[in-house]
Amino acid sequence: MKSVSVRSTKPDRRTPAPRQQQHEMPEQPPHAPPLSPCEDLHVLIAKRAYDLYGARGYQGRSALDDWLDAEREILSQIPPV
Repeated sequence: MKSVSVRSTKPDRRTPAPRQQQHEMPEQPPHAPPLSPCEDLHVLIAKRAYDLYGARGYQGRSALDDWLDAEREILSQIPPV
């Protein structure tokens, strides 16, 4: 009868694992105001489009359809000049 040796794929517990360097996140400045009203509008539309996507259970339709619906909704809330 032949003897078979089995090699473990688990790391040896006696050998310490290599240390990973921890990267510190640079401090970010406090939330800066938008550069323009358009940038703020873009963020509002993006958030609403994502809400519409979530309301459907994150399925179906295209992102463009959600974006256009959100844009129509947000722009309709802005009073005329």
